[in-house]
Amino acid sequence: MTLALYDKGLFTWPEWADTLAAEIKRAQAAGDPDTGETYYLHWLAALERLIADKGVTSKDTLSRVKHAWEHACERTPHGKPIELREDDFH
Repeated sequence: MTLALYDKGLFTWPEWADTLAAEIKRAQAAGDPDTGETYYLHWLAALERLIADKGVTSKDTLSRVKHAWEHACERTPHGKPIELREDDFH
């Protein structure tokens, strides 16, 4: 997703690198041991920040969709496809 948005011109690679570095530093300051196990979380946080900062969506919308996916995951039996339903957003 990050590469697709970069290819579409949403941000430059230096913007991406700066945002990712800032997220890693923020996490380290908050106590992340920086063992590499949380790198994906920093990557995701950087991407979410960039798309919110660029006005693609809001942080509130990102949070709402994240919680909907979590709800859908919780109600879906293992091995079955996860599908979002309207009630996942409430």
